[in-house]
Amino acid sequence: MEYRHLGKSGLKVPVLSFGTGTFGGKGEFFSAWGSTDVAEARKLIDICIDAGVNMFDSADIYSDGAAESVLGEAIKGRPRDKLILSTKATFRNGPGANEAGSSRHHLVRAVDSALKRLGTDYIDLFQLHGFDASTPVEETVSTLDDLVRAGKLRYVGASNFSGWHLMKSLAVSERYGYARYVAHQAYYSLVGREYEWELMPLAQDQGVGAVVWSPLGWGRLTGKIRRGQPLPANSRLHVTADMGPPVADELLYRVVDALEKVAGDIGKTVPQVALNWLLQRPTVSSVVVGARDETQLRQNLGAVGWNLTPAQVAELDAASAVTRTYPYWHQQGFLERNPNPV
Repeated sequence: MEYRHLGKSGLKVPVLSFGTGTFGGKGEFFSAWGSTDVAEARKLIDICIDAGVNMFDSADIYSDGAAESVLGEAIKGRPRDKLILSTKATFRNGPGANEAGSSRHHLVRAVDSALKRLGTDYIDLFQLHGFDASTPVEETVSTLDDLVRAGKLRYVGASNFSGWHLMKSLAVSERYGYARYVAHQAYYSLVGREYEWELMPLAQDQGVGAVVWSPLGWGRLTGKIRRGQPLPANSRLHVTADMGPPVADELLYRVVDALEKVAGDIGKTVPQVALNWLLQRPTVSSVVVGARDETQLRQNLGAVGWNLTPAQVAELDAASAVTRTYPYWHQQGFLERNPNPV
């Protein structure tokens, strides 16, 4: 397993990390992802650790906290210092007026609750699940800094931020000497390359490592979806398609065609090729993979230990290219002074 620095921090993380969205299975949305219990979670974690994957990602809203609880039970008895635990909070997790957002009130409570569910006294990486425009950035980042100084958090990051959200937060941290975001958990895949337009150049300039979520395009790049064929009966897209990243059908089929060609040429699977492509992109520190079962997990772990050739990367780049929105299409005309990071 390859390890990379998490952004401009001193922490090294595996290039693949394991997402626990399938743990718990509470509610229609998350039960469509999976319903992994503690016993099965222990098996999956054993496989991860044997492969060198020691980073596990969760969030308070995954199955209403059950994912964190299952993860906490599954890691009991393992050396805590050998694990990297990552979780998130900001989205609503209760009916109360203060049970959402990134206020001091909500973040302190969210961190304490996550610590209890995970059965630990510190979180290695804590990320805001989204930007809260109703709370002053100064309040949010000072609270995170207090939690770092208290030893409850080791590193902090963000998720699903716009460029200005991230840059403003970094500027405030820089101004007051607060702990700065070293990670941005962002959506990025061969059928969703918008991360490259602004967030990647920002991350490269500011030293923020990408922790990629849904690297297989919300389950679309598993190799089971093909042009002219219906969705597999067990696909979670039947329930969750409208809640995830939108993808035009023709783009999806064009990318899948290219993935199948490359995969066939080199004897790999479609998901392995899609994941390996991401691992070669600038600013990517870790790619979060999930799995309902051992077969899926072992297949995803096969995305490391080899690399696509430049020609194969170019083939996939061409198949997944789309017209950028303004001002990014305009900036393409001035690459001499404003070059692409890729």
